[in-house]
Amino acid sequence: MKPKPSLVDQPIYQRIYSVVQQIPAGRVATYGQIATVVGNCTARMVGYAMAAVDGSSEVPWQRVINAQGKISPRADSLSTEQQRVHLAEEGIMFEPAGHINLRRYRWSGPPIEWLVAHGFDPEPTWREE
Repeated sequence: MKPKPSLVDQPIYQRIYSVVQQIPAGRVATYGQIATVVGNCTARMVGYAMAAVDGSSEVPWQRVINAQGKISPRADSLSTEQQRVHLAEEGIMFEPAGHINLRRYRWSGPPIEWLVAHGFDPEPTWREE
């Protein structure tokens, strides 16, 4: 019997989407955090992947923000406002300056068991971002 391929054998966007789908409602992750979990990826690549998600997708794109705890501006200002609304609906509060308190809302990442089961590097160094 042939072993099931791990997620790390999948195209980069699929790996990114698989990790982002692990972020629970009411939590956020940064582009860099996702890139580190995925491996061989940059924050910019994660941003491009999130921009490619369509509205009918099950990928919670709204939960990925920049390292300053802010929503990254998009060419389409409607998407930026939609992201803010989605996050607020999940209970995430924005500070007066427009950022999210990452100490309060940052996701700690997928469990080690999930990382190992899907072929990702289980080293927790990325958790220190």
